[in-house]
Amino acid sequence: MKVSIITVALNSVKTIGDTLISVLKQTYPYIEHVVVDGGSTDGTLDVIKRHSNRVAKMVSEPDRGIYDAMNKGIELATGHVIGFLNSDDVYAGTEVLARVAKAMQSERLDALFGDVEFFAPERPEKLLRRYRSDRFRPDRIAWGWMPAHPALFLRRQVFESYGQFRTDYRIAGDFELIARIFKINTLKYQHIPEVLVRMRTGGVSTGGWRNTLVLNCEILRACRENGIKTNLPKILCRYPAKLFEFRSR
Repeated sequence: MKVSIITVALNSVKTIGDTLISVLKQTYPYIEHVVVDGGSTDGTLDVIKRHSNRVAKMVSEPDRGIYDAMNKGIELATGHVIGFLNSDDVYAGTEVLARVAKAMQSERLDALFGDVEFFAPERPEKLLRRYRSDRFRPDRIAWGWMPAHPALFLRRQVFESYGQFRTDYRIAGDFELIARIFKINTLKYQHIPEVLVRMRTGGVSTGGWRNTLVLNCEILRACRENGIKTNLPKILCRYPAKLFEFRSR
């Protein structure tokens, strides 16, 4: 079973090396790493070229945002299973993709997801938060719950059946995809109760109250466009539970 990992980057010279090495160190032998660069000008391409022996496919050109770039990666990918590792994220260990592939194959899963831990860029050893994907179930989409996208792996056939990312979303395109593919609850899925991905804070979805406002408005829109009844107070109800994800600093 081939696993395609898609990394989207734009001016990520400080972090993408860690991401590339993280994939390189995976023990699973059947990995296709696809890198989609948005036209970086800061040396990102030089870093990618230094690891080109393990990057199966790479494209560097302007795009219409992160979800357009992810869709380009899906088009390039040839694996049976597709996952996304952003250019400032790393896998939590060298066996992550081996465990994912084994579970996807033995259980004949359509989707598999684990947890993500967040750390501050200046203190990578200090855990700030653990995003628990076990809170997600299809009947909780209306409350804004979703599995952690960097730790989500989908069969290629899911994209072929349900389509790719909507590019008219700024932050919640991943949530919209989750709402679309899980709303009728026919996919066979499993949660691995482990941290699969370590993620630096400061990304667009964790970038302050303005982004949080946009995120929740887009979650509301995604639910409505997929026929899922909800409202903004209902979506915001998940935040008290999320407070338990944070650790003392």
